[in-house]
Amino acid sequence: MSRIASWLEAFAAALGGPGLFVVAFLDSSLLSLPEINDLLVIGLAVQDPDRLAFYATMATLGSLAGCLLLYGIGRRGGAALARRRFGGRRLQRALALFERWGVLAVAVPALLPPPAPFKMFVLLAGVAGVPRWRFVAAVVCGRSIRYFGAAVLAVRYGEDAVAWADRAGSAASDAVAAHPVAVAIVSATAVAAAGAVWARRRRG
Repeated sequence: MSRIASWLEAFAAALGGPGLFVVAFLDSSLLSLPEINDLLVIGLAVQDPDRLAFYATMATLGSLAGCLLLYGIGRRGGAALARRRFGGRRLQRALALFERWGVLAVAVPALLPPPAPFKMFVLLAGVAGVPRWRFVAAVVCGRSIRYFGAAVLAVRYGEDAVAWADRAGSAASDAVAAHPVAVAIVSATAVAAAGAVWARRRRG
């Protein structure tokens, strides 16, 4: 898998936006490629800041396409697949989150970087019958904040952001404590999640 991931990373870096779309689609559907999308968005944005919005948009759309594939599988009887892959106990806990928070159970994980679980919630959104338009809105909102935020911060901090991203997989907790890029991303995620919860409670 590491060879495939390395090849895909090189492929996406060479193609730019279209390569980002393909990798994001695969990561959100058939494969598990943790952090590659974030690293690519950061690296490409630093190399070409004028295309920042294009790179973040392609990563968002690719992820949405992959999520829609998993969502469709869930709608077409994916409960058995979810039970086999995630286990009965985890499945029940995730379904309880959907019952309590609805589409926020997709939006918040979409914001979070790896290793936060995400695919389980995408598949279960289909199983739980979350309306398609709400599902799409949740994924687009979460992924847009994540990728646009990473790209903007990457341009702001330049090569420091690339160096931090290269270390993020093996030293995530130290990076969060030590680097302003990580602090800003985590802070933005927390604020967005808190705002979503507050809005839902107010509507309730």
